[in-house]
Amino acid sequence: MIRAALASLRARKVRLFMSTFAIVLGVAFVVGTLIFSSTLNRSFTALFASTVGDVVVAPEGADDAAGFTDVTVPASLVDTLAAAPGVARVDGNVSVQGLYVIGEDGKVVSTAGPPGLGGNYTDAPAAGGDGLTLVAGRAPSGPDEVVMDSSAARKGGYEVGDDVVLLLPRGTESRVTRTLVGLLGFPDGGSLNGATFVAFDTPTAQQLFTDGEDAFNDLWVTAEDGVSQEQLRDAVAPLLPAGVEAVTGDTAADRQADQLLDAIGFLTTFLLVFAGIALVVGSFLIVNTFSMLVAQRSRELALLRALGASRRQVLTSVQLEAFVVGALGATLGLGLGYLLALGLRALFATFGLDLSGQSLVFPVNAVVAAYAVGVLVTMVAAAGPALRSTRIAPVQALRDDVALPESALRTRVLVGAVLGALGLVLLVVGLGDVVEVDTPVWYVGGGVLAVLLGVAAAAPVLAAPVLATATALYRRVFGTVGRLAGENTRRNPRRTAATASALMIGLTLACTMAIVGASAKASVDASVEENFVGDFVINNVFGTGFSPAIADRVADLDGVASVARQRYQFVRTADDDAQGIAGIAPDDVADFGLRILQGADDLRPGTLLVSQGYAEDRGLAVGDDVVLDVPTGELDLRVVGIYEENPLVFFPLVATIADLDAGGYAPSDNLVVVFASPGADRTTLQAGLEDVVAQLPIVTVKDQAAFAAEQREPIDQFVLIIYALLGLALVIAVLGIVNTLALSVVERTREIGMLRALGLSRAQLRRMIALESVAISVLGALLGLVLGTGFGLALMRAVRDEGLEVIAVPGGQFAIFLVLAVLVGVLAAALPARRAGRLDVLGAIASE
Repeated sequence: MIRAALASLRARKVRLFMSTFAIVLGVAFVVGTLIFSSTLNRSFTALFASTVGDVVVAPEGADDAAGFTDVTVPASLVDTLAAAPGVARVDGNVSVQGLYVIGEDGKVVSTAGPPGLGGNYTDAPAAGGDGLTLVAGRAPSGPDEVVMDSSAARKGGYEVGDDVVLLLPRGTESRVTRTLVGLLGFPDGGSLNGATFVAFDTPTAQQLFTDGEDAFNDLWVTAEDGVSQEQLRDAVAPLLPAGVEAVTGDTAADRQADQLLDAIGFLTTFLLVFAGIALVVGSFLIVNTFSMLVAQRSRELALLRALGASRRQVLTSVQLEAFVVGALGATLGLGLGYLLALGLRALFATFGLDLSGQSLVFPVNAVVAAYAVGVLVTMVAAAGPALRSTRIAPVQALRDDVALPESALRTRVLVGAVLGALGLVLLVVGLGDVVEVDTPVWYVGGGVLAVLLGVAAAAPVLAAPVLATATALYRRVFGTVGRLAGENTRRNPRRTAATASALMIGLTLACTMAIVGASAKASVDASVEENFVGDFVINNVFGTGFSPAIADRVADLDGVASVARQRYQFVRTADDDAQGIAGIAPDDVADFGLRILQGADDLRPGTLLVSQGYAEDRGLAVGDDVVLDVPTGELDLRVVGIYEENPLVFFPLVATIADLDAGGYAPSDNLVVVFASPGADRTTLQAGLEDVVAQLPIVTVKDQAAFAAEQREPIDQFVLIIYALLGLALVIAVLGIVNTLALSVVERTREIGMLRALGLSRAQLRRMIALESVAISVLGALLGLVLGTGFGLALMRAVRDEGLEVIAVPGGQFAIFLVLAVLVGVLAAALPARRAGRLDVLGAIASE
């Protein structure tokens, strides 16, 4: 039986290629995601290990700030700690975020991802090996010289000796030109993962970033030979003043890496979700392939039974074929997954996350997952056809009878109904407020999967009216050829429905995301139109801060009545959750259009305004106290008002700018609303505003329409990424249609020969197969449109309290999806139709 199974595989290499390819794609997505995520983790772990000293001394709570703070330690502490036992040297560091390099092409050498970093240059050794060290040139000296990382210099087109243009995050002079005297790099390999770093000498950095105070943001304490990090920490800790702490370099690196990896950990989950989708769609292809192969081998299996093979041996034979296909697909998927990881690394590099300095990490779990997923999915998918093969009686196999009996159809409808009902229950739990659950996303995902599988199970019955309509339409338009095509799709409804179901899953998710994207954009437009205040908005295209001097200069322009500035920071709440907070001036509450639903807009130092959604989620009410961890310690604020969500206030907590300053955050504006004087010419005023920011390519001026377009842009990008990832599932679905048609041609070889003998031309034969493919594609598209619309409307209705109040159904996109489904059907039929047309008529008639 083993030899027979292997011989069967050798005889059907081409037929099994497509199903193997489906496994290859699904496994590749899983492996590529695991390799990319492992590389991501390793790169940031190595990076942060090379950007800390043996012991780091910094103000307590500095880690609670997102980015850098203004909290410092006095420079006098350097000499104090240098005298401690086991200390080799102590170096002070000045750090700042938001310092950007302008390349020779006039563009910023960065993207809306990794930050632009700045500070002072030191040659202090890093705890994790060589950190950023001079690889060319010399150290900076004086206010007119800088060094920068070699990657930023290369991207900006700069060499040692060139004058470089910098954008400073603070001060009255935002755009400056300095001479590049040295390049920094990692001698042992590595990179800043897309971030840029520019360093001045220490006095200049202190003048620019600590307001001239002789202080540092942190200190690196280097150990003498033979002294451990723990011993060094214990030696310097008693010498520290109140509010300053010492931690080992390993601890500091782990803290920084954990915070960042937690923030970007969704990438791995996000990619694995689509790998799962690809595997589910691939499973439909495998089930179909093995079902048809078993049907075509019915005579062969019956003969084996007649020769004495038991049902168990027949089952083992089919499962062995599935095992070989799965193992082969997993092996090929490993190689393709590595290439996919390279592609993911290149893709994320375009968004600024440049991991080119880190070689790809091939973790053991990627190999285990490849074979576990590839072999397991294939064998499970083949289990149904294998079990059916054991029920084939020798006499039954002599007949060409592969259609499902009525009892089987009733069973599938029952199973589909049960799965559909279960899915609806899970969706209600995940999307509704009936039952409170900790992780609703799992209920939503399980509900969607259950509904999709339920519809797929019942699809042979659900497809009947669609296929009947297609048959009637084909008969009227294409005559006998159309009737033959329609009847062929109805001959085996299980096979047709299974093939269409693979396409249905991809289009269901695509339609759901189309509704989500259209509704989100419509909600943004409605919210901006209703809540936009002022005449112009000034903000940073990267979402980071910019110098407060810009708002000061704007306020002095002719035609400007007033400006209202807003600052963003991150705090840590009592439940250790990082949360964004906005800072505005007390007099600007009305200027930002905040509508107070409860309490009053009496914002002043020590008070807090909270958004309606955040208050409901956390059970907050007017008068409650909220304790926030900030770089200087704890900030105790009292809730004085609850406001309605507003597009100009991006975070759910609003405090005063004075409270953020007291919390130790660096002073930088993130958004400025400009109010024009009565009668001022808007065109002239906008030109004046653009002149103010002309030297700052990262800062832009927008009116209401431009601001709404900016808010829609990330939604469009997100939906496009979803469509690109769903493209993999759609490719597998198309392969499923090709495979089904190709195997159908093999199955109907004698029938095709008879039709050709009766006068059916090659062109008519190709048209018949193309019409079959179009019917399958349209069936999958219609099921996907219906389910996707239902899922999309349910999802948007469930999140209507999150600010997405407008529900939009993009009919134009749905029409495009349907047209694309027809094109998919035509293209998928090309190869099978060509094969059918090339069959020898007499040979086909004589085939068994």
